[in-house]
Amino acid sequence: MTNTNNSTNLEGTIDQATQAVAVGIAGAPKLDAAAPQGEAMGVEGLMSVPVGVRVELGRSRMTISELIKLTPGSLIELDRAAHQPVDVFVGGKLVARGEVVTIGEQYGVRITSVVSGS
Repeated sequence: MTNTNNSTNLEGTIDQATQAVAVGIAGAPKLDAAAPQGEAMGVEGLMSVPVGVRVELGRSRMTISELIKLTPGSLIELDRAAHQPVDVFVGGKLVARGEVVTIGEQYGVRITSVVSGS
């Protein structure tokens, strides 16, 4: 009988949640897509939006066994030769390639090519 009670309680809770969502939606103001308010943002407005940039030096695959054996000083061989350019991604999309440089005490990337269609 406990399964029946739990099932009934669960169904009641789901019904209450459904009603609460319906009430919330009914109380929301209606938006008219044909009559936008405010000014259009334009391209200039987008220029100050920050985006994440990721630089990928290379990749490697290893088993769990190899992974748990890693210690300080372990080396991981990557799938890219030392002379090959690194990939530069913005929003998960490849946008450029470049070479790793040092800028003072930090690393940087000198762009050598921009991926077409970026």
